[in-house]
Amino acid sequence: MIRRSILAAALSLLTTAALAQTATEPPAATPLAATSPAAIPTAPSRTAKSDITLAKFQKRREKAIMAADTDGDGKISLLEWEAFRAKRNVKGDPAKSFARIDSNHDGFIDRAELDALFAKRFAKLDKNGDGILTADERPGHKSAPKPEQ
Repeated sequence: MIRRSILAAALSLLTTAALAQTATEPPAATPLAATSPAAIPTAPSRTAKSDITLAKFQKRREKAIMAADTDGDGKISLLEWEAFRAKRNVKGDPAKSFARIDSNHDGFIDRAELDALFAKRFAKLDKNGDGILTADERPGHKSAPKPEQ
């Protein structure tokens, strides 16, 4: 039952992200004289190779964090979380971060909780709200391009 609800939550988040990416506003009415080929601006490409969508952002982060699931049951226990953070030398109290992510307080971190966490992070980084993280929207993020030396 829990796996079905997790799957449903994940699919709804992915569907919402896909709809947000494909949603476009209808073109504004323009006078006939302004519709000559020279007057129509060319649209820039929608995404660059380095741009990140919500689905890609969630998939990357989820893959990295689900490595903590050492017993393969699809969820992360506090013990697994503590071991994962210790292996990566992460500072801070693992119990506090675990409690923050475990939004339903069942003692486990599951994919639905990770998707919700990553959707919030993505929304904070996506300054213009277009559903795509460009290089300039993630300068402090570890996936940002490194400045040339």
